[in-house]
Amino acid sequence: MKVLVQRVSRAEVRVGSRVVGEIGHGLLVLLGVERDDTRELTTWYARRLASMKFFPDTERGHWRRTVAEVGGSVLVVSQFTLAAHTRKGRRPSFDPAASPELATALYRLFLERLEEQGLVTAEGEFGAKMEVELVGDGPVTFLLEGPAPSRPAGVSGR
Repeated sequence: MKVLVQRVSRAEVRVGSRVVGEIGHGLLVLLGVERDDTRELTTWYARRLASMKFFPDTERGHWRRTVAEVGGSVLVVSQFTLAAHTRKGRRPSFDPAASPELATALYRLFLERLEEQGLVTAEGEFGAKMEVELVGDGPVTFLLEGPAPSRPAGVSGR
């Protein structure tokens, strides 16, 4: 799973001339689902996103507040191109991308898990050709890293 997060002053998604999702202050999340992704991993990413301190606290400095603590919203847009391999050749390979059925299910689950964390969410239209418009705040952009791989007992990470 690839989760690209951008702090925004506002963002919206259009399909044709119709606005399908929009937020004010908050986070725009581009979500790329890969074929080996699971429900557990999706839940982990949603919880991680909700707990990350992407916003400044004017009294104590930067990176001290979550999106919920600043009263922000989250706009989630499916983006299968994030799953592409680009190391070889001149065209991206989308072999790592999940099937539309799996991607749809995990995209929906990701939104549900964010809402369970008390976040106000909006979304794009899965599988549609979308126009995403945003006003970046910062700019601040992060690619969330997944959980650390587990190591056998007695093996050091050094």
